[in-house]
Amino acid sequence: MKKRPALSERRESKRRESKGRRRVSRSGRRRASVAVASAAREIDSIRGRIQRAARPPRWNADPEEVRRAVLKLVLTLVELIRQLLERQAIRRMEAGTLTDDETESVGLALMRLHETIQDLARDFDISPDELNLDLGPAGKLM
Repeated sequence: MKKRPALSERRESKRRESKGRRRVSRSGRRRASVAVASAAREIDSIRGRIQRAARPPRWNADPEEVRRAVLKLVLTLVELIRQLLERQAIRRMEAGTLTDDETESVGLALMRLHETIQDLARDFDISPDELNLDLGPAGKLM
């Protein structure tokens, strides 16, 4: 027959076993579960914001907004072409293939085009930041 350890040894053994564990009161458990639930809601909220931000914006087919959306697209494309023409003019100017008169007239035309784009955008409450296209994984157009 096995000899049973003395009472003091059993108590010491239990104390060592429970040393790593902490007793938590019921109110402590409730606070912990509320904190976990709150953290889970916050994580879900952040996850939703990330997913919405990662999704490219869709074209708004609302009949009231069609004119504005089409104008925004057209102005974006015209602005892109204006920037390309400006870069080409700078390259030609640096290469010396434009005369002074041609440089002056190209510069003036590009400035007027830029002013026209800004005026139309202002008339339709389109900010200059909106004149861009999101190309998904490729990034922004300009």
